[in-house]
Amino acid sequence: MPAIAADFEVEPPNSGARLDHFLASNVPGLSRSRLQDLIKQGHVKLNGVKAKPGARLRAGDSIVLREPPPVAAIAEAEDIALRVLFEDEELIVIDKPPGLVVHPAAGHQAGTLVNALLHHCPTLSGIGGEQRPGIVHRLDKETSGCLVAAKSDSAHQALARQFAGREVTKIYLALAAGRFARRTGIIEAPVGRHPAQRKKMAIVVRGRPARTDYRVLAEIEGGALVECILHTGRTHQIRVHLKHLGHPVLGDAVYGRRGVYPRQMLHAWRLGFAHPRTGERLTFESPLPDDFREAGAPWPLP
Repeated sequence: MPAIAADFEVEPPNSGARLDHFLASNVPGLSRSRLQDLIKQGHVKLNGVKAKPGARLRAGDSIVLREPPPVAAIAEAEDIALRVLFEDEELIVIDKPPGLVVHPAAGHQAGTLVNALLHHCPTLSGIGGEQRPGIVHRLDKETSGCLVAAKSDSAHQALARQFAGREVTKIYLALAAGRFARRTGIIEAPVGRHPAQRKKMAIVVRGRPARTDYRVLAEIEGGALVECILHTGRTHQIRVHLKHLGHPVLGDAVYGRRGVYPRQMLHAWRLGFAHPRTGERLTFESPLPDDFREAGAPWPLP
């Protein structure tokens, strides 16, 4: 699909709104995270100059958005084995193993999921840029499970809209520390950047709204197997919310402690979305990883 271009003049009812929020409401073809990237890269001009995503608008302001055309990937293809759950001409769904970084970044220029996808797929969406071709959403390096990537730009845009519109089903399994007083519950607490430790997230008053539903499926030694349903997609949301509840993810060296566990014990169990071309609802499931079973988590699930 062609790059998106849009021009706006801010009307009085939108005075005081954030620039990124305004664009997210008025440019349906792009996700909020993509719009924030475009703003930071200077592809959005507010009154003719570069602005920040959080810039506050005033009546009469001029906004010009010019999305650059997709660029070819520069990451190199690598013959890395992938467990494919589904694939067609529009998208591919992967069962990501723990320890696999999703896309190249500082310190991880090779050996990533993107490198593997470039070897496996003749084409990938260029919307993610040179380092993130096809990548619609991410999982942490240590998190395992279901992840979808886009092969075409139209599929990428359609999937991004579903993620931004909270139309994607995202259910995780976690091994969490301690005994839960309540076996089910809802955690609603805003998540934002930690005020002092900028590489971490935290519950902060001015953070973005976040909701996680949880259900204890079984108890294990020193903890529990917990089902977590994400209604929002904040960075590190489950890890931060379970820590906030007093039950950090086992093996999480950032928000808890590593202990005897090989990694943070978090698994993207189920992923569901509408096919970007046919509209058919698709649901995928990744089996419980071996390290979860070795830690005492039951399978099949109770």
